[in-house]
Amino acid sequence: MSGVLSGKVAVVTGAASGIGRASARRFAAAGARVLAFDRAAAVDEVAAGIGDGAIAMEGDAGAEADVAAAIERAVDAFGRIDIFYANAGIVGQASGGIFDTTPEVWAETLRVNLIGPFLTVKHAAPRIAGFGGGAILCTASVAGLRSGAGPAHYSASKAGVINLVQTAAQQLAGTGVRINAICPGLIETGMTRAAYDHARAAGKLDRIGQLNPLLRGGEPEEIAEVALFLVSDAASYVHGQAIAVDGGLSTSHPTVKRPGDQRGAAW
Repeated sequence: MSGVLSGKVAVVTGAASGIGRASARRFAAAGARVLAFDRAAAVDEVAAGIGDGAIAMEGDAGAEADVAAAIERAVDAFGRIDIFYANAGIVGQASGGIFDTTPEVWAETLRVNLIGPFLTVKHAAPRIAGFGGGAILCTASVAGLRSGAGPAHYSASKAGVINLVQTAAQQLAGTGVRINAICPGLIETGMTRAAYDHARAAGKLDRIGQLNPLLRGGEPEEIAEVALFLVSDAASYVHGQAIAVDGGLSTSHPTVKRPGDQRGAAW
């Protein structure tokens, strides 16, 4: 899909690593001018590696002032904004059920994972509409589709992203701005690095992703390819959808039941 974003301007959050980095690079390769946004300083290296006038900005994707500033910086630097990919997210606490996580963990996870995309819609949609329309994309997760793919606080935040996209699609009617969510499965990113590193150390890397029908984990570049489609004009009739890219995991979300997993076991 070379050149499909020619003349477009895109902001990508969480762009310092993983899916965000892969997507920023892919959008640029397809012709977009890119603002790479992340709270990690490594985002500077990503922008430098992209070249072609890409710029980096450090900030918090869950902070309203920072999201608004990223949009305005893109407009100031490139003269317009057509695409905003709200990809930044955190897992919060990597493990634990409802009964052993704190309200603070829930609040911070929701702030970044759900309030961040809300702020994107609030601030990016009017600006994108003002330049003739475009696309907003949010990273949700297969964990947001149903139970069995992540801790409760993370799963709830991603379910919220999916509903936000559906609700926003209705409220964006007539604006020329499309919005969709992408739902990655098991992808090797910073969130999953510990699991991948443990598997490598144990010589069991081939067991990663064995619960999905493709029998493997995914790569950030595989998500970036779908992201490119969803923000391009090739997806001009795709709106308000949550697209799973998960090797088939969400066809069942298989889990292993163990003694002690029953109701009230954590009390």
